[in-house]
Amino acid sequence: MPIWSFFTDPVLQAPTIGCMLMGLSTALMGVIVVLQRRALLGEALSHAAYPGIVSCALLRSFFPLSGDREIIVIFVALVTSLLGLWLIEALEKALRVTSDAALTFVLSFFMGVGVLIASHLQCKHPAWFQVVQNFFYGQAATMMDIHVVIYAIFAVCVVALLVLFYRPIHALLFDRSFAVSLGFSSKRLERLLAILTSLVVVIGMRSGGVVLMAGLLLAPAVAMRQWSHRLHWIFFGAGTIGALSGFLGNLLSVRCIAGKILPTGPMILLSAIVICIISFLIAPKKGLCMRALRTMHFLLKCREENLLKLLWKQGGVPRTSLKQYHPLARFWVLFQLKRQGWVTESKRRLTLTKDGEFRARQIVRLHRLWETYLVRLGHARERVHHSAEEMEHILTSEMGGELAEFLNHPTEDPHQQPIPKGMS
Repeated sequence: MPIWSFFTDPVLQAPTIGCMLMGLSTALMGVIVVLQRRALLGEALSHAAYPGIVSCALLRSFFPLSGDREIIVIFVALVTSLLGLWLIEALEKALRVTSDAALTFVLSFFMGVGVLIASHLQCKHPAWFQVVQNFFYGQAATMMDIHVVIYAIFAVCVVALLVLFYRPIHALLFDRSFAVSLGFSSKRLERLLAILTSLVVVIGMRSGGVVLMAGLLLAPAVAMRQWSHRLHWIFFGAGTIGALSGFLGNLLSVRCIAGKILPTGPMILLSAIVICIISFLIAPKKGLCMRALRTMHFLLKCREENLLKLLWKQGGVPRTSLKQYHPLARFWVLFQLKRQGWVTESKRRLTLTKDGEFRARQIVRLHRLWETYLVRLGHARERVHHSAEEMEHILTSEMGGELAEFLNHPTEDPHQQPIPKGMS
């Protein structure tokens, strides 16, 4: 089955497009939740909506749960979700309960009420209880064209509101006092965003479920946060990841294991989590793998500069004196020093070139200037060597010039060793 069939096949089209639109709007609101550091908010709102769902099923004679009446379920779930939001604010402001405690209390309370009603429903009306489970775990595979229309309208509204209020949102998230000084009502904007988040969670439960919505809300935003610090790029990237997760969830649920069809909602969440894990590993600035590579590069640079100092002080050393280096590290260090034209090798003896001697002098100069600076600050001279061994690899020539200027251009370090001159 080709990939484009997910957008053309009558059975797969609605779930695929609907989940992508759900992922887009959920991820966009998730960015705000993550940047506000209220990760439990999505979990609390989704669980607060659960009593509304089971109450609709219990009162089925008044609010039938047929496919064309699901809007009633969404409305009642939104009411209970907003009630949970109001209770969170009341606990935080009136009773001065901490944010995480208020969120956890509301989550537990509403979930307990929902489970209590669901238990009665399971005993008395098992058929309706099974319908409720569609909202608890999500039922993306049974989505129809009307759901796609609802998700499309809602996604357009979310994008439009974020574009319209982008500057106030940016100011609110990063500098609340600045937002107030510009005349923005931070409380009203926060309330609007919280209501929109609640609406996203409630509408998304049809495909993601009560249990999974918090993960779908947070994972794309957390993943994109590893790649950028600019808000507009975080919004764009998180929305893309959310939509991509919606598509991959449908794709993997159909094709994943030996032709077995897996639940779509969990596969959407797992796709978002896998993207999040990949971001944790390979993001250019924050990724663990990239940080490990930068650390390794810095350690090799330290060894290169230490070898340059050794050659400068001793006038050259035999290659066999590098046996303490790991073979790969020794090969890389020598390769880099020769490539930059700092070291030559003759008869297995390493010596500095003219450029290498100049570079080694600069390293020694930074080392001894830092020792002089620490002693000037009051440190004992016998204890400054270790710090200088580290700082000589971090300080730049410009910093060395500023240090020399501050110290009035000393000619000797605290150990009566001459300080090499800087660049003329």
